[in-house]
Amino acid sequence: MTGMTDTPLRVGLVGYGLAGSVFHAPLIAATEGMTLDTVVTSSPERQEQARAEFGDGLRFAATPDELWARADELDLIVIASPNKTHVPIATAALKAGLPVVVDKPIAGTAAEARELAALADERGLLLSVFQNRRWDNDFLTVRKLLAEGELGDIWRFESRFERWRPQPKGGWRESGDPAEIGGLLYDLGSHVVDQALVLFGPATSVYAESDIRRPGAQADDDTFIAITHASGVRSHLYVSATTAQLGPRFRVLGSQAGYVKYGLDPQEADLREGKRPGTPAEWGVEPESLWGRVGAGVSTQAFSSGGESPLTGGGRPEPTLPGAYPAYYAAIAAALQGKGENPVTVLEAAAALDVLEAARRSAREGVVVSL
Repeated sequence: MTGMTDTPLRVGLVGYGLAGSVFHAPLIAATEGMTLDTVVTSSPERQEQARAEFGDGLRFAATPDELWARADELDLIVIASPNKTHVPIATAALKAGLPVVVDKPIAGTAAEARELAALADERGLLLSVFQNRRWDNDFLTVRKLLAEGELGDIWRFESRFERWRPQPKGGWRESGDPAEIGGLLYDLGSHVVDQALVLFGPATSVYAESDIRRPGAQADDDTFIAITHASGVRSHLYVSATTAQLGPRFRVLGSQAGYVKYGLDPQEADLREGKRPGTPAEWGVEPESLWGRVGAGVSTQAFSSGGESPLTGGGRPEPTLPGAYPAYYAAIAAALQGKGENPVTVLEAAAALDVLEAARRSAREGVVVSL
């Protein structure tokens, strides 16, 4: 593992599709102490796209195997290629002696994830999972409210990652081939399950409903997951591409108050539009009109009396903390330099995969699965 040094960490990025170009490359380039050295893509168009943004000094490789031959020229491999490639590429990178970041889901099964964790431990190398939505503005705000005890004892946590996409887009993410590890359960489900486990701890049982709703769709596009946590909290998680009317992103119900938050963190949209961390504008900040609300016992009559909107929930406004995607790679840099801990461990990712596998079985068999 790289020791403490002032020399920038040289990063090889495998894949330059949505994940590589929108999330990883911009965040790597914006991280102090890191430099984007090589992008692995065989597409001339994607090479030109990357070169236009990150300069003529950026190097390219057609396949990951080209990186292992010059592993001594790199300090970190980031894997942002299709899901089915995560395990073999991560395995090869670790065997080449390189620390690794893998986009979620790290693997199709918890067993595969734990095998990778064991290999990383054996080699003494960092292996981390990119769970960027731990740094969403609303999630950070929920963590703050829980830490302060604002809501009392939490009874139920509702989390929705819903979209209205009535026509399938196609591609591997919507493939019905199990080898592709597609569908919303493993895509958006990886986010909402990870968040629930971070907030409320291990799961003891899982129930799920998973459907393919859209004509021509091959993979699940409308899924519900219910988790009972060892802490006693119940999490109700929704991921969908078929939601004509979107629900709140979060509804957290406690013994003293509840928190309701609509709308998505702005960072993904900003990255897609070409905005970058470190620009003069504040990063990850949303308008006050999108703040969530904290309160208890608010009636619908309050909505008609002025001031409060059913679109934001009743109670008092709760300022949303700024989103902080750049914090992930800052933490990776610190860990590689011996100054901090791995921000998302593979064992945490494996615990989430335990839940996803249980959810898949529950939906298929119509049973509650104990963990």
